Amino acid sequence: MDIEKTLLADPAQSRQLAMRVADYACTDEETFSELMHCFFSEHYRLAQRAAYSAGIAAEKRPDLVRPYIGELAACLTRKDVHDAVIRNSVRILGNVAIPEAFHAGVMNACFERAADRMVPVAIRAFSLTVLYRLSLIYPEIKKELQIIIEEGMEFEKAAFRSRGKKILALIR
Repeated sequence: MDIEKTLLADPAQSRQLAMRVADYACTDEETFSELMHCFFSEHYRLAQRAAYSAGIAAEKRPDLVRPYIGELAACLTRKDVHDAVIRNSVRILGNVAIPEAFHAGVMNACFERAADRMVPVAIRAFSLTVLYRLSLIYPEIKKELQIIIEEGMEFEKAAFRSRGKKILALIR
């Protein structure tokens, strides 16, 4: 399978296609690398479609993500990519061990995203997860995380409130 051609062949993205590409990408490091190349592509539509498959593949095979953590962390601050790329970058980072070298950058980006009500709610909710996981290493950030969640509970969408309630229960 040529992942790039497969992702761009249909005029619309589908869950079935994303799952098929993710399953194929999980077969080995080389095919996963091909998917990640599409995910980090400058081609806006290709990166958007690859993001869905990358998120699924990373859940199935988090061991294959390790070489890409730096690039995923860098995606969190980019303004020139589709929200799907940022959403799936932070989603993936919430499910893998982040090397210490990336902690500060990821933490700052996730705090900015979580606190910004103009950012799509899924990105904000996944950012809360990443921040909670980092708070296990850096307990001093728990208070700031708690404040962001509590300030938003009344005004936020269900995804943020649900994730926030779970994290608040874990923090307390």
